[in-house]
Amino acid sequence: MNADHPSDSSSFRSRLWRLRGVLLTVSGAFWLGGCATTHEVKVDSLAKPKAEEAISYAIKNRNPLVADDSLRYKEAASMVKTALSGKGLYEAPPNTKADLVVDLDYGVGPPQMKTETISEPVYITIPGQIRTERVQVGTDAQGRPIYQTVTVQDPPTTEFAGFREYIVKIVTYEKYLKLSARENKEAVEGRPAQEVWTVDVTSEGESRDIRKNLPVLVAASIDYIGKDSQGQKTIRIKDSSSDIAFVKKGM
Repeated sequence: MNADHPSDSSSFRSRLWRLRGVLLTVSGAFWLGGCATTHEVKVDSLAKPKAEEAISYAIKNRNPLVADDSLRYKEAASMVKTALSGKGLYEAPPNTKADLVVDLDYGVGPPQMKTETISEPVYITIPGQIRTERVQVGTDAQGRPIYQTVTVQDPPTTEFAGFREYIVKIVTYEKYLKLSARENKEAVEGRPAQEVWTVDVTSEGESRDIRKNLPVLVAASIDYIGKDSQGQKTIRIKDSSSDIAFVKKGM
């Protein structure tokens, strides 16, 4: 078949454009799916029997570094209230005694130095093979081809040669959220009111931006409010999680 035939060339270009479209679609899907960050969060919760029966609460700020009337605290409290609403709890109206007092504490721990071993692939370039070829360099007076032996080299190739490991030092910060619900009762004989349930959520990473990480911590707490986790659990939550969107929306 003659490769220069117009219909063949048109068919080739058509196939090429279809292939290009498929590659662009796959590439776009990869980037859209790969851009969402996944957070690793640790959750530890405790709860007394029948903790779910206490459904009204008053929230209290237990972060000494943040004022009750600050926008930062109000934003955090709004997200926590939204999370509590997701478990059927509601904030007691003014002049109404709540079942619970929910203490809210959150923040960033001191910097911690860690070492990590990084492993990365190593590739090497292999020169192409050198060989000889017999090629036509012209014709003689009778039109017969004249050949000559020439030396040529194939294109180089890249091959995987193994992994290279090296150690790096990084500074990490622990972001934390603690919700502690206690009975809304006066202390008796110096003993504080009993805790009904608690949720401790932590996330470790190089960022110390608690405002950015707080929606992740609050969203991770939802399923453990009023529940005993039976020890610390490690969960993974994506930025695209519906729970994160829920707590960001606020009350």
